[in-house]
Amino acid sequence: MNFHKNLFMLTHSAFDYRFKTLYEQLKENLSKNYQELIEEQNAKLREFISNTYKNVPYYHQIFTDLNIRPEEIRSRKELEYLPILTKQKIRDNFKDIIAKNLSSQRYFENRTSGSTGDPLRYFYSKYDRLIGGCLLYRGWSFGGYELGDKMVFIAGASLGINFKNKLITKLHETTRNLKKLSSFDMDENSLLRYRDIINAFKPKFIRGYVSSIYAYAQWLEENQLTIHSPVAVFTTAEKLLPHMSQKISEAFNCQVYDNYGLNDGGISAYELPDQSGLRIDTERAILEVIDDDGRQIYEGSGRIIATGLHNNALPFIRYDTGDIGTISIKPDGTHVLTEILGRQEEMLQTPEGKIVHGVFFGYVFRAMNGISNYQVIQEDLYHLTIKLVTEENFDMSQLKAIRKLIQNRSLEWQIHFDYVEEIDTSEAGKYRYVISRLRDK
Repeated sequence: MNFHKNLFMLTHSAFDYRFKTLYEQLKENLSKNYQELIEEQNAKLREFISNTYKNVPYYHQIFTDLNIRPEEIRSRKELEYLPILTKQKIRDNFKDIIAKNLSSQRYFENRTSGSTGDPLRYFYSKYDRLIGGCLLYRGWSFGGYELGDKMVFIAGASLGINFKNKLITKLHETTRNLKKLSSFDMDENSLLRYRDIINAFKPKFIRGYVSSIYAYAQWLEENQLTIHSPVAVFTTAEKLLPHMSQKISEAFNCQVYDNYGLNDGGISAYELPDQSGLRIDTERAILEVIDDDGRQIYEGSGRIIATGLHNNALPFIRYDTGDIGTISIKPDGTHVLTEILGRQEEMLQTPEGKIVHGVFFGYVFRAMNGISNYQVIQEDLYHLTIKLVTEENFDMSQLKAIRKLIQNRSLEWQIHFDYVEEIDTSEAGKYRYVISRLRDK
């Protein structure tokens, strides 16, 4: 084991002595029957529910009001007895949803990225953070990653890209054998500098926001530039469309692996080596997919709901992630997400009552020439504003084709095109290609 890998292990073990043992245990879990892991998950759920009932006033009151005993929640199926938890409910009941014994716990404070609204402040236990990190490393192992391998991040605040304290950033990069490149500063000079850094550092892996890495891949292609080829690219945080995956793969000359996860809800899923889906982790949280009637489903698309199993500081039980996904069960029993369709805020509604997934617009604009970026905003049921960042070869006659494709979904939609120099990102540095403001009306 080389110096950097030794330092990586030493740093993580200093943070928590349980790191190495836990990571090895989680790796061994991959050889277990998936149903066995579900049974272990249900046992942890029972323990977690009992602890939450005793220590969290908000949930104690819910069980009392519903006349449900904690021991009745014996498996993921019985979670249907409990109400959905939203960000607004957390804000409205913040004092009561915090554990009474918080002062005796070791915990961290965090905030969500705020990419779809105001950031949510929350607490999470030290062990919850530890297992989340171990699952992240295990998920990367599907693409060949080993602890301490060189990696470059191209992302924003939610992946820890923060240059306010350069000393802390440098320390973090050194101990974890990585380089952090900000998605906030992707102008021509920065992109050239990033290429020099990657070519010199020669990372085995690159990780970042879909939009950031895709934009970089486009830039490399447009400028006919080559770059060091990593073993794999890991994308996260945003919807990875097929054409994006192909472009990234071609630019970096490697395979692309997607992942899905929420630190607040604790759920995670990583793309399998054969890329047949994202394997849903069982050890940190329970991931439910529910239909329009709130019933759990194991085949098909629906809302993704999260129940953390280790956050005793501020429990997230049946937390509405705001995401829509497609779930299925492989022949060996493994539960996988076959597609992340997007956030509920990225689902547009027609005046006729139909739902149009934001993914649809990706296919519309992919077919057009001279459009480097776009954003679709549904102002109300009848009005769509489409922001376009165009190139010199953009043909205005394409607007007619774009309008026709979109109005095939609804003739009632009135479309306004707005030409802009760039599309603003969220505070976390993420792009939102499709935004629905219906919830604000």
